[in-house]
Amino acid sequence: MASAMLLPGAATLGVMGGGQLGRMFVHAAQSLGFRTVVLDPDADSPAGLVAHEHVQSDYLDPAGLARLSAVCDAITTEFENVPATALTQLAASRAVAPAGSAVAVCQDRADEKAHFKASGVACAPHAVIRSAAELAFVPDSLLPGILKTARMGYDGKGQIRVRDAAELAAGFAALKGVPCVLEQMLPLQLELSVIVARGADGAIVNFPVQQNLHRDGILAVTEVPAPAVSAELQAEAVASAGRIAASMGYVGVLCVEFFLLQDGRLVVNEMAPRPHNSGHYTMNGCDVSQFELQVRAMAGLPLPQPRLHSPTLMLNLLGDLWFDAAGQERTPVWDQVLALPGTHLHLYGKQSARPGRKMGHLNITAASAEAARDVAQRAARLLGLPASW
Repeated sequence: MASAMLLPGAATLGVMGGGQLGRMFVHAAQSLGFRTVVLDPDADSPAGLVAHEHVQSDYLDPAGLARLSAVCDAITTEFENVPATALTQLAASRAVAPAGSAVAVCQDRADEKAHFKASGVACAPHAVIRSAAELAFVPDSLLPGILKTARMGYDGKGQIRVRDAAELAAGFAALKGVPCVLEQMLPLQLELSVIVARGADGAIVNFPVQQNLHRDGILAVTEVPAPAVSAELQAEAVASAGRIAASMGYVGVLCVEFFLLQDGRLVVNEMAPRPHNSGHYTMNGCDVSQFELQVRAMAGLPLPQPRLHSPTLMLNLLGDLWFDAAGQERTPVWDQVLALPGTHLHLYGKQSARPGRKMGHLNITAASAEAARDVAQRAARLLGLPASW
């Protein structure tokens, strides 16, 4: 359902999902004067704790969806695994951005890759495997490769590296024989991402290209400006992300992740229909954050072209930092970290830490990229993180 422009201070915005992305969305919406409502089954969800109202229910619960629809003027999602059918149901009576149809594409790697191809954007050579019988027809050229579940994988989960046909068969069995995508393993130079925001009127803006470093499948460091990506490749990435968004009539914030190969080619990896971990630097490095653009897009407000006012580096903060070498809980040395110039700490309000859990992020802004990197490395050493990248 389409809606008229929603003015700040005069409407209620809802979000499906109560994690850290929902929490930062709520903060951005509230800063513009919007009332906020979160639907999430967890009583202690980070977003639910700061919203004006928390609808505690399952994402497909009819009563919960009815309440969210009754009190909100527009609704968004904070993670791609919210059931697309729920978003489509809500769209019958309220403006929903992004649409359930767009989220559904992002929820299935096979559909996602088909969309990339239809958009004219190159991705890794791959094969869709829906049953064990199809393993025999996988081209040898795709091995070695990475076998990924078509649905529900994130942060390196649901993925197995396979070197040959025997490992492929074993990997498919280990993933319970669910539909999968096998991607040819490509020689990577680095990883990067682009975040775009698109309005219902087709207007589209983008943040600068982000250069990313992952460790164990989880984003660890983001640098902007991207130090090792040429202006030509950055322009190609931005244009490709824009085509991907426009070709599915996308409304909202979309992150598109790319691989830069050793031979200099750029291929798309995957996309997320929401703000993204690699865009958290925008909260301190840009004149408008990815979360404010999420609010603006769903409310039908103007989308300004973001401006990077400071070189910025983002460090992801996982729950490992809350434990010492002996496994005893501790409080990280925030006082020492915050004594460093240009440091901006964002903690997500999660009730307990555990290894691998995203607990927050640290943005470092400076007058130059070199200065930002220097301070970030000092902060990393204080926290016990790897300090070279």
